[in-house]
Amino acid sequence: MMTDSQIRFDDGAAYERMMGIWSRRVGEIFLDWLRLSTGQKCVDIGCGNGAFTEMLVERCAPAEVQGIDPSPEQIAFARARHIAKVAEFRLGDAVALPFPDNRFDAATMALVIFFVPEPAKGVAEMVRVVRPGGIVAAYAWDMLGGGYPMELILAEVRALGQKTLGPPSPEASRMESLRDLWTTAGLEVVETRKITVQRTFANFDDFWTTSTLSGSVRPTVAALSPGDLELVKSRLRAKLPADATGCITHSSFANAVKGRVPK
Repeated sequence: MMTDSQIRFDDGAAYERMMGIWSRRVGEIFLDWLRLSTGQKCVDIGCGNGAFTEMLVERCAPAEVQGIDPSPEQIAFARARHIAKVAEFRLGDAVALPFPDNRFDAATMALVIFFVPEPAKGVAEMVRVVRPGGIVAAYAWDMLGGGYPMELILAEVRALGQKTLGPPSPEASRMESLRDLWTTAGLEVVETRKITVQRTFANFDDFWTTSTLSGSVRPTVAALSPGDLELVKSRLRAKLPADATGCITHSSFANAVKGRVPK
């Protein structure tokens, strides 16, 4: 897969429709697995439009959550959706977090680590801002293993000999890579797991429209000729058969990791 650091998610509403639902499906299982105590101080790195942050607030009842993202548009969307003052959002870089050492009880990174050009630095920053005994955790679509929800579309485009955009660090999403990143950062009691989720679309048009709203897919599809576009759609229809009601169900999977900062 061609990688390109210029993939942008600058439309919070479009991202919510395309990825927000997928993220929550995985995030619910991830948070159950994480088992965070209530009343903790958390940082959500790469918070995007706040979809995962919202779940973190609702399900874990933290005392504080700081959301960090490099996109002004996503931060604006996140601020608008979060009424509770427990969550605050600011612009920031995953490899240079604007917080002092030992500031939080837990750090999370949801569907982000493959966008960090130097993943090890991102993990090191999470470790730095979490207190001894605190938890550092992440989950990511398995970009190289076919887990990304839009991989079916991108694979058909590549089959035509066309280039596709991808994140700068797709290898960081593999299970073994996540475990290595966490153990190399000095984290203890490191655990990993695979999370598989499904999403049902009303019909093929719903799947197509939703899946091509933003991110790497939108510019990729826009660059196709009319003939290639129809060919991609035809091949996808064959791989995504509808049920008796016309609905299409699609599965995706992510890899998750967690570990504790040594005391």
